[in-house]
Amino acid sequence: MKNTLSVIIPAYNEENSLQTFLPEVIDFCRSNSFDLIIVNDGSKDKTKEILNGFLNTADFFKVIHHKVNRGYGGAIKSGIILAETKYVIVIDADGQHYLEDVKKLYDEIIEKDAEMIVGSRKGLKSQSLYRRMGKSIIRGIARWLMPLHIYDINSGMKIFNTALAVKYISMCPDSMAFSDIIALTFISQRHLVLETPIKIKPRTTGNSNVSFKTAIETIIEIMNIVVLFNPMKIFLPISIASIVLGIAWGTPIALRGLGVSSGALLAILTGIIFFLLGLIAEQLSMIRKSSIK
Repeated sequence: MKNTLSVIIPAYNEENSLQTFLPEVIDFCRSNSFDLIIVNDGSKDKTKEILNGFLNTADFFKVIHHKVNRGYGGAIKSGIILAETKYVIVIDADGQHYLEDVKKLYDEIIEKDAEMIVGSRKGLKSQSLYRRMGKSIIRGIARWLMPLHIYDINSGMKIFNTALAVKYISMCPDSMAFSDIIALTFISQRHLVLETPIKIKPRTTGNSNVSFKTAIETIIEIMNIVVLFNPMKIFLPISIASIVLGIAWGTPIALRGLGVSSGALLAILTGIIFFLLGLIAEQLSMIRKSSIK
């Protein structure tokens, strides 16, 4: 019987965690008949040697070695392309995820016939205040730009339909923003995306790659995906605000008989230009979306 789930683990400089975490994952996948794909994303430590040492211990275990670092999303993309199962689930290589949650999400996506289930860390306090604030800002911007019923869109543990992921993979970035964008893409395309609570362990080895730069990149990628699927969500508010500002600025001046304010006229013209740009973006969006159907 062909396996129906591939566990994908992107790894970058995780030699310490893999030595203890990898045997546990291999045993877990063997007992549940899951495939295991680990992507060594150009690690500079002994990650490659450690993975190759376990490579021949199981026929369901596959390893991909990137010669150079492509990024978190780039590593996951390689794993998705290699997967031959109906579903894939992504977990971190640092051992923070509980393997019983993998089985939990797998059973739930089958039971509820969903296209994606996000492992939610809502309510967990293991992250630093700095990271929690950053993720709250990202969530707030995402909710403002598009309808969003998922709390933890940047969770590192997600299970989703492989065929759909391959379909949308070209729209997702190679950076850490992959987690957010793949979820937003599924949601914007009206696929059934659910959320279920998971537990996480504190990181004991290695260092996190999440930084302020990661948050900025994620916000930019969210805006890109909104422009792709619903560009008027960005262009229309700017257009209306500019026109209203121009009218509010120019009306008192005109009523005093001083003519038309050049500043007010510029604001109104700016609003009109943004509206027209939004219409052009809508047409481009329709063309792009038709190309992925």
